[in-house]
Amino acid sequence: MSIPFQIAVDEERILRADFFPCQEKSRGLLIICHGFKGFKDWGFFPQVAQELSTLVDVITFNFTNNGVGEELTTFSELDRFAQNTYSSELEDLHLLIQRVKEQKIKALPHHLSTAPLFLLGHSRGGGVSLIYALDHSTEIKAVISWNGITNVDLFSTEVKEEMRLKGRAYIPNARTKQQMPLDKIILDDMEQHHERFNIIERISEAPFPIILIQGTNDSPHLRDGSSKIVEKNPAIKWVQIPDGNHTFGAVHPYQGITKPLQEAIAQTKEFLSRF
Repeated sequence: MSIPFQIAVDEERILRADFFPCQEKSRGLLIICHGFKGFKDWGFFPQVAQELSTLVDVITFNFTNNGVGEELTTFSELDRFAQNTYSSELEDLHLLIQRVKEQKIKALPHHLSTAPLFLLGHSRGGGVSLIYALDHSTEIKAVISWNGITNVDLFSTEVKEEMRLKGRAYIPNARTKQQMPLDKIILDDMEQHHERFNIIERISEAPFPIILIQGTNDSPHLRDGSSKIVEKNPAIKWVQIPDGNHTFGAVHPYQGITKPLQEAIAQTKEFLSRF
């Protein structure tokens, strides 16, 4: 069973999270970061958190500008989604970690404040996890990237041109059929922090263990990015999941575990068990 909690970032931004206490002796705290057009209750995240809580304490959370509000599973805050910069997500993750360390979340046990800290990110969340860990390399024990991005620029030339010309562009959400807005502030943020967000160029300086867990049927540009960072840092382990697509075959609403997802969880457990 998970324990819900929330953090008020400011009067309008609420970070909503779930804590999955370790079922045995904990090896540390794992924070799971969802991806673009994702949320903590999407598809496999609750089961993944529950499965991994056999080894570690786990927190899943929604980035405050991910577009999902108090309903938890619907994109009811599209104006927030339009403002969801990488800097905003990194601020959310930093605040969550600091509140845990400072023992300021009543729902959480005090031992988490000194527990070894692991990050797991899916897709865009994988990239955010790597950037955060590179920025705070002495705080993070290891990073697990599930089908993670290595290039923060996820947008087509046409979308970026529209963002610059009109201040806002739209991309479709194939699942919900919504038109998701993207404001120019997202581009400004990527350009302003170009060097900080350049994962491929920074990855060789990573002093912490990294594992990439990726489906053989993941997007070619994401697999190419993984190849590049492994080339830059040969210490990174790259695990290939046969027949796994970008979500390891999982969908939302969740229809149960798939063979690729089961293997991704097993590989993650094997990695965590080393610590």
